[in-house]
Amino acid sequence: MNQTLEFLTRHGTAVVFAAVFIEQMGIPLPATPWLVACGALIGAGKMNWAIAVGAAAFGSLLADLIWFYLGRHFGNRVLNLLCRISLEPDSCVRRTQDVFARYGMRGVIVAKFIPGLSTLAPPLAGSSGVGAPRFFLFDTIGSLLYAGGLILVGVLFSRQLEQVLAAFANLGGSALAIVAGLLALYIGYKYLQRYRLLRELRMSRITVDELHQKQEAGENLVVVDLRPQSELDQDPARIRGALHMTLDEVSRRRQELPLDRDIILYCSCPNEVSSARAALLLHRNGIRRVRPLLGGIDAWRERKYPTELPAVATATVLVSGPVTKETAPIETSPTQALTPDESPSVKTPESNV
Repeated sequence: MNQTLEFLTRHGTAVVFAAVFIEQMGIPLPATPWLVACGALIGAGKMNWAIAVGAAAFGSLLADLIWFYLGRHFGNRVLNLLCRISLEPDSCVRRTQDVFARYGMRGVIVAKFIPGLSTLAPPLAGSSGVGAPRFFLFDTIGSLLYAGGLILVGVLFSRQLEQVLAAFANLGGSALAIVAGLLALYIGYKYLQRYRLLRELRMSRITVDELHQKQEAGENLVVVDLRPQSELDQDPARIRGALHMTLDEVSRRRQELPLDRDIILYCSCPNEVSSARAALLLHRNGIRRVRPLLGGIDAWRERKYPTELPAVATATVLVSGPVTKETAPIETSPTQALTPDESPSVKTPESNV
């Protein structure tokens, strides 16, 4: 352990840069312990605080710029890749989009402090058409606050950390094995949690070809678009005849969905997790004729099946009979059809400062 501390004292700048860079690239190795340890060394007068903060912020910026430009050029494919290797893929894109919808570009700063979102924010900003100088400004602020905040924690609790490190030093070489074992257990637990969730959500899915055939045959389907509003603002095209409901609305207004019609749910997330979650919720509440769309909106577009754009007017659907404030039918927008070869105009939202 003493050798580890000596190594960190001699090479702290390189270590903190590498730790933050690796974490921001999406590898599930947290940089927090290294940043806090550097703070403790700064408190003991063994490391320069400006160099430590600068190295950590530079590591974060470099990784973020890589993901930003990958998101700019490859869009949702990059987001799907990150979610597939994430420890918590289930709602990572949706949660990041919610942060952006709530805070605008300040979401880049906020995401730095939310596990699982910091790596998603740069490619999402890039795919949303945010200007590089604007992103660089906010990301620099976020990186400095993130690195500086954790290092400050180490400085403030340097004495307590020294006691902990001394206790580890007494354990000798087994201390590193304990830390590595705990990290391995954490990663293993998160992946086991992910596997169990996906197994629970595994149910009969419908392919885009089957859905298209049913629509062409004139079957009376209910197709529900579960993408968050922030994503629809950028990409408003929907599958023909689809309604829009968020996951929260599905839970709150499930009584409006019919029991005698097939309900098809789709999203744009990896493994159709959002639509599978919504389908599982509906199953548990007695709505059995519900199926997630395999591949979601991306698979539909790959087959060049028709989509529609929302129009200005609105109409109510789904239920009839007595209506109260709580059970008022969901308002949906009539749509303007697009041919399979037409591309919808995608508007870039103006981000709040």
